[in-house]
Amino acid sequence: MKNMYDYINETWNKYYKEKPEEYKQYLIKWRSEPRIFRIEKPTRLDRARSLGYKEKQGYIVVRVRVSKGGMKIQRPSSGRRQKHAGSKLISGQKPKEEIALERAQKNYVNLRPLGLYYLGEDGKYVWYEIIFYDPAIVKN
Repeated sequence: MKNMYDYINETWNKYYKEKPEEYKQYLIKWRSEPRIFRIEKPTRLDRARSLGYKEKQGYIVVRVRVSKGGMKIQRPSSGRRQKHAGSKLISGQKPKEEIALERAQKNYVNLRPLGLYYLGEDGKYVWYEIIFYDPAIVKN
């Protein structure tokens, strides 16, 4: 027997997998928003509820955008030239989820993270939603 959150999850998967042209409209809108953007309600309610989100005072949801791809080391400007000049693409040492969480925590210092989940990606960015709670209001 399915509960309400199973149906919400099916709807999300339908938009994400079966109707990519409608889902792309979300990504276009999110791309024009700031990198860290507080939203009223979670986009994926089933996922947020499974992490412990409740719609009451003390809980907030933040959408974070992280750029994709590797890092590039700046090319040496003087002196002896190495074979590859140290400018080959290298992978970062942290996962994108951790980077998103750190950036959001810089803006919301007094809040504690409850969890985060994947929203989507395009060719340039990856989006996550992070759920924060206020420890002064919410007693976990």
